[in-house]
Amino acid sequence: MIFDLHIGIDYSGQKTPTSRLKALQVFAAYDDEEPHSFRTLAAEGAHWNWTREKIADWLIEQANSKTTFIAGIDHGFSFPLSYFQRYNLQSWQSFLDDFCQHWPTHERSVGDVRKGNPPRTGSKDEKDEFRLTDKWTSSAKSVFWFGKQGQVAMSTHAGIPWLRKIRQEVGNKVHFWPFDGWTVAKGRSVIAEVYPSLVRRRYPKDGRTEHQQEAYAVARWLTEFDKRKILDRYFDPPLTDEERKVANLEGWILGVS
Repeated sequence: MIFDLHIGIDYSGQKTPTSRLKALQVFAAYDDEEPHSFRTLAAEGAHWNWTREKIADWLIEQANSKTTFIAGIDHGFSFPLSYFQRYNLQSWQSFLDDFCQHWPTHERSVGDVRKGNPPRTGSKDEKDEFRLTDKWTSSAKSVFWFGKQGQVAMSTHAGIPWLRKIRQEVGNKVHFWPFDGWTVAKGRSVIAEVYPSLVRRRYPKDGRTEHQQEAYAVARWLTEFDKRKILDRYFDPPLTDEERKVANLEGWILGVS
């Protein structure tokens, strides 16, 4: 297997960066074991729910260990090409820096930042402003569309600053796919965007909540496909050269092909 640890994270943009949320779920599997729930520990040993800050800190801890991991996180990692053009952004790193300046959701709630903000938004028809990878699915929502059932806008706007923090803290110990390249070097850990709807129905729910099932399904899919030695195929989706240039900025959902 390529990775020692396979991680599925069902994300949430609710409340504040330090709020402990039931909707934040982390399932993981070492080697080819059955994925199980990972939860943070309270000082007295009780298990607590995750916060967005704690998830970022835990991924940094994993990156600084000897464990090679792949983590699939359920939120958008970037915005459509039209956004880059609208605000004259030339790279994913410049997007991250610009986003955190205008959307400091690592410090405040998404709702709080949205009040009176944002000069950095989608177009007038934002619900129809998609990335290429979103268009390759049957049901992915626009990263700009707030307040819609199944929307990803809240979690995306809440999660992007933590990607930047992880990147700043661990450098090249983690490959942010595909922004750091479509091919992953041996021995590198990977953080990638996932869309649990692609895989969650493959596995029995077995009493898990909806959020638990989404994290579990991602972790299990990563584990099974790594064990079958076909996971790396998904690092190379069938894109034209021009499509790949777009996805270098917009990102890509792992498993969409």
